[in-house]
Amino acid sequence: MFRASRQVLREFLASTTRPGAVVPPPPLDALFQAVRQFEAEFEIADEDAAVTAVLLDLLKSRTVQGKQIHDANIVATMRRYGIPSLLTHNTADFMRYVPDVSILSLICSGE
Repeated sequence: MFRASRQVLREFLASTTRPGAVVPPPPLDALFQAVRQFEAEFEIADEDAAVTAVLLDLLKSRTVQGKQIHDANIVATMRRYGIPSLLTHNTADFMRYVPDVSILSLICSGE
């Protein structure tokens, strides 16, 4: 079974509703339906005190600031729930967490 955090669901909504990111923009009802489908098909890794503890440990061991905290929180949730791999469009943002997690590119190279 695949796992996702609530933050990843929020990131999905943020990226698909960003002006110009998806042309034409998807109807909100379709996005709402997609999130509900993700909730039904994925195991949801909720954020709890243990995730916060892992996040704070990550912040001690790496230089992370500003918006990078959001990425660190995704990695903290992954570590808390034993999720080994992250499928992302933003591979560069997560390279600082290798080898703690495996980063898989959402972008196909065309090969």
